[in-house]
Amino acid sequence: MLLFTIVLVAVGILALFLYVQHKAKQKREADAAHYGGPVDPFADTDENALRGDPRRLTAGDIVDAYGKSLVVRGSLRLSEGDYTWDEHFLDTGAEVRRWLSVEVDPDIEMVLWEEIKGHDLTPGATTIEHDGVTYRSVESGTAKYRGEATTGLPATGTVDYHDYTAENGEKLAFERFGAAGKWEASTGLRLDRNQVVIYHQSGSS
Repeated sequence: MLLFTIVLVAVGILALFLYVQHKAKQKREADAAHYGGPVDPFADTDENALRGDPRRLTAGDIVDAYGKSLVVRGSLRLSEGDYTWDEHFLDTGAEVRRWLSVEVDPDIEMVLWEEIKGHDLTPGATTIEHDGVTYRSVESGTAKYRGEATTGLPATGTVDYHDYTAENGEKLAFERFGAAGKWEASTGLRLDRNQVVIYHQSGSS
C-alpha cells in the first residue's frame, strides 16, 4: 500500500512537471510569434505585459514614472552601424518636458533626461565636473536618426553624441544635431523598471 501511494505521488509530481513545462513552451511560442522570432529566455515579457513595453513606445503613449505622468509627443529612432536605440520626447502638458532614452544592451535600460539650461559645458575631456559631480567619459560617436510626430527636429538627420557617467550612476550626455549645431547637455537618471508603467494608447502594446 505504501509503495502504491509513493508511485501515485511520483506520477502526480511528474504530471505537474510536464504540465508546467508544456505551459512554459506555449508561452515561449506565443512570445516568439508576437515578437517575430525566438525570444531571449531572460526577457521579462510578463513584466512588459503588466507594465507596458518600453521598446514599443510611440506618440500618444503615457509614461508613469515615480508618480508623474508624461505623454510621448514624438520619438527619434537612432542607429549607429548595427546598434539601434530610441529617444522619446515627453511632456506633462504643464511645461515639464523631458527626453526618455530606451536601449536594449542586452537588457532594457531607460534613462530620463533633463536639459541643462544656459550651460557652458563642452564634451571631449576624460572627466567633466558639474554641480559637484564628476563624470567620466564612456562613449561617443555619430548616429543617424529618423523622427516621428513632434520632436522639434527635422524628419531625418545625424546627431553627434558624447556620454559620461558618474560613480554614483548619474549620467551626463551631450548631443549635437547636424554638423553646424550647438552642443546640448542633459543630466540623466536611470529609471527602475518597477517604478515605470506605460499605457499604450494606439495599439502598440
